[in-house]
Amino acid sequence: MGLLEDVAVNAKSAVTVVGKTAGKLVDISKLRISAAQLNSEISKRYESLGRMVYDAQKTGNDAADLVKECVGAIDDLYEQLDAVNEQISAIRNRTICKNCGEENPQTAIYCSKCGKKLEEFPEEETPSAEDGGDHTEQK
Repeated sequence: MGLLEDVAVNAKSAVTVVGKTAGKLVDISKLRISAAQLNSEISKRYESLGRMVYDAQKTGNDAADLVKECVGAIDDLYEQLDAVNEQISAIRNRTICKNCGEENPQTAIYCSKCGKKLEEFPEEETPSAEDGGDHTEQK
């Protein structure tokens, strides 16, 4: 029965790997949907900002406070979008260049787009291949 046990162990191992891969794909899909929603909201805010500035100019009103508030809201949305993109990169085992925003393999030393040296991980925080960790920030 040694052969049957080996087959069962190999099958179980394969199912585990497939399950983890499917889980990663689901997580990435959810994050991409979230990123798309954030991009849509950013576009709406830009349109609102433009309308606000146009209306203020047309009527001769000062909209500086409203503009400042709208710009702050857009900046907050961009921060959320950056966080989502970092999570996607971490799941995909990719590193984002702080200089140009290009995604690179986690093992890359230099950015494939701009050539700038990518930030190295401190030794105690080096991510393992299993956890897919990414400790870089997107610019």
